[in-house]
Amino acid sequence: MDVSVSPPEAAFAQLDRLMARGAAFFGSRYALLGGAMSWVSERNLVAALSNAGAFGVIACGAMEPPRLAEEIAGTQALTSRPFGVNLITMHPRLEQLVDVCLEAKVSHIVFAGGIPPGAALKRAKEGGAKVVCFAPALALAKKLVRSGADALVIEGSEAGGHIGPVSLNVLAQEILPHVTEVPVFVAGGIGRGEAILSYLEMGAAGAQIGTRFVCATECIAHPNFKRAFIRGAARDALPTIQLDERFPVIPVRALQNEGTKRFMEHQAAVLTRFRAGELTKEEAQLDIEHFWAGALRRAVIDGDVENGSLMAGQSVGMVTREQPAAEIVAELVEQAAAALALRGPGR
Repeated sequence: MDVSVSPPEAAFAQLDRLMARGAAFFGSRYALLGGAMSWVSERNLVAALSNAGAFGVIACGAMEPPRLAEEIAGTQALTSRPFGVNLITMHPRLEQLVDVCLEAKVSHIVFAGGIPPGAALKRAKEGGAKVVCFAPALALAKKLVRSGADALVIEGSEAGGHIGPVSLNVLAQEILPHVTEVPVFVAGGIGRGEAILSYLEMGAAGAQIGTRFVCATECIAHPNFKRAFIRGAARDALPTIQLDERFPVIPVRALQNEGTKRFMEHQAAVLTRFRAGELTKEEAQLDIEHFWAGALRRAVIDGDVENGSLMAGQSVGMVTREQPAAEIVAELVEQAAAALALRGPGR
């Protein structure tokens, strides 16, 4: 069925039933949450997603508590709908950031970047927030549920930014049949409604989407950054490569550019200096890690798409134009409903 012809109401009703658990968890119209992308997922995009019936999530990143409080207040001025805040577990002031969220009555706190410390998780729950955690494996998913996570996100290696080693296709098969106590949302490489539908039917409560929303009209990303996404193909979004196992590089999926090439050259130069005894192992590791410092901001805000970091998921090939957030959400929902309608009644 062509989604230019709207699917029948029965298909939308069936999709609503499949999304019911996830939508109820977030208090949103649809069980679609925005991926938290540093410098991108700020008040304008977050509010636009929540107003469109999805669930927007602020990317706190390296923000300090007062700055996060400003961003939450700014978002609340743009929407009366629920939204969440994504906190990086390694942030040195994690508990203060949790307090900022609780004071502002943020309904959901998403812990990312590692297992959240027990104290921070307990603080969030006791303060009345729902807690969402990322689970990269079944054993960890079960542990997080035991620790009090109210919902999980399983994110495959197809995603943009920092990634794990396993694809969503495998994670979904590994985790969805065995974790049913809490809603589980899928993420990584999702760019169309048909894919969302397939995971809903496997038992997912909904989907997290980041890359598709970078080119939302409301997103403040620089026009150069958006153009790079519109031009990009799935094969252009590759993970960073590690040259020496003694110096681990956390894989980051991004569109290839001059900066990516220079990162390889930089690693090689640092390794040469280490072997020559000019740098200690710790100094060499720090030098490699510092290469990308500020690179995402340079690309997203300043528009330096040659030297900055173009973090993007493999679904970037499905980003073809700039559209309002509400239009993207409606398109995803219509695609899923159209796929349902194609099957006919009782199938």
